Amino acid sequence: MEKSFFQSAILTAVIVLTVVTAWELTLRHQGYVTDYDNSPALWANERAKVYQGADKSVVFIGASRIKYDLDIPTFENTTGLSVVQLAIEGSTCRTILDDLANDVNFKGRLIVDVTEFIIFTNSPFFFKKPTENLKYYHKHTPAEQASFYVNNFLESQFVFLDKDNLSLNAQLNALEIPSRKGVFMMPTFPADFDRGTFARQSYMANSFVNDTTKQQQVQAIWGFIGKALGQGPPMPDSELNTIFESIKTATDKIKARGGDVIFVRTPCSGPSLGELKGFPREKYWERLLNYTHCQGIHFTDKNSDKTVTFPFQLTSQIEGGKVKSTRIYFDNLYIVSQLGYKVTPPEKK
Repeated sequence: MEKSFFQSAILTAVIVLTVVTAWELTLRHQGYVTDYDNSPALWANERAKVYQGADKSVVFIGASRIKYDLDIPTFENTTGLSVVQLAIEGSTCRTILDDLANDVNFKGRLIVDVTEFIIFTNSPFFFKKPTENLKYYHKHTPAEQASFYVNNFLESQFVFLDKDNLSLNAQLNALEIPSRKGVFMMPTFPADFDRGTFARQSYMANSFVNDTTKQQQVQAIWGFIGKALGQGPPMPDSELNTIFESIKTATDKIKARGGDVIFVRTPCSGPSLGELKGFPREKYWERLLNYTHCQGIHFTDKNSDKTVTFPFQLTSQIEGGKVKSTRIYFDNLYIVSQLGYKVTPPEKK
């Protein structure tokens, strides 16, 4: 009986190992690479790093644009400062701003990416992920922390552990079965559109960069989302005033402790330029800077004698005369330099 049980256990282990190995090799053959789940645990791991000080790090909050536009290795190599990436895709940063403002131990430099239709909203949808991440950060247990370290190691080795794209639920969502009447389902982005590193750097995989069909798919999704957001009634002035007041209260707390807050409006193009009409610069951006007394850089800023360009940078690794890997990103440091700014570490006292 014991021998039979032992043989069954060995056979089961061999079958499981064979199936898992076959699935892993299949995914790698299809072009998938290791990826870190964009989980509350990974976000909380970054949140714990905000106490390094302004002379050692810069904290970034915002939505997806700053996660893509900011190339972390380039920024860190250029400035000598480490990046703490706390931006959350499709989410307002006001919840995170309030959390940092109420943390008396945070006295660092904060860069806030402003996407108007996301930051100037009270829609519960845009607050869901930040609320979940903060809840995990403040209440996670030692067991959950240990689980995070184990999961981090496994994710760095195995492609099939990509929960956001390769889990059963993710695969079912990718089918995009027509919803019942009255049921709304968010469109599904291609898996290779959003890949993530352990530092929470978002980037597009080579397979996406080279596939115009997938690029058009993403453009269509953003067009759909933009149209849906534009159908709602305008925000009442009283509600908008409350948002400005909450942002000012938060930035005042940070600056009172010796911290620094800088607002950045990252570039957009094509149909997304319609955001500038829906959210006029004078009513939102200029008022934000004047009301909070914070510095800000807007991608449409121009010096009187300069034409500012906003280039994409395409960096490729060449081996044996062939392109081995490619990454595309906005060259934000070049944009800043055109505007007359110089990013340098603060002088040590």
